[in-house]
Amino acid sequence: MYRVNLTTTVFAFIAAFAIAAVFPIAAACDPGMEKQDEAAAQDKSGAAEKVTIVEVASDGTKKGAVTVDKVVRTKQEWKERLTDEQYYVAREKGTERAFTGKYDKHYEDGVYKCIGCGTALFSSKTKYDSGTGWPSFYEPVAEENIDEKTDLSYGMIRTEVLCKRCDSHLGHVFTDGPRPTGLRYCMNSASLDFEPEE
Repeated sequence: MYRVNLTTTVFAFIAAFAIAAVFPIAAACDPGMEKQDEAAAQDKSGAAEKVTIVEVASDGTKKGAVTVDKVVRTKQEWKERLTDEQYYVAREKGTERAFTGKYDKHYEDGVYKCIGCGTALFSSKTKYDSGTGWPSFYEPVAEENIDEKTDLSYGMIRTEVLCKRCDSHLGHVFTDGPRPTGLRYCMNSASLDFEPEE
């Protein structure tokens, strides 16, 4: 009898411990909880992170540098704002299929902006047909508006290009571009929006 009670007690203790361990995991998977944690983290630090970017007119003219809040959203918020393809490319570092993007053969004058936050990234004045099937530019409209990071995925060494303000994945930059820079910013249409020149 004593042995049964001890076994029952041990079983009850293990069950209680297992249940207690499951609840934090469930809470961590809840987007609402993730959002609350994010807000709490910002409150604790006192303020959202700031970044300095350059504002650009629709004709590609630089207006000047401004300091703004970094755009931070939860996974659910991004999914609500972006299409499935935009989310896959911009937030999961995917790549659209070559020759399928709406800006590959796009020749209108204006500025290409980040799909995630509207930051100006590239001017039509630096766009060229690279023949790769992706919109290509030989320089960004302002170096302050992008970040570059080493990308070691797929067994290659590449330089990833991201939006400075919201960290959206834009594409990669290569050293086989035209003069004057010799660079090819190979971007995904899904990561871009376009503002026509006024």
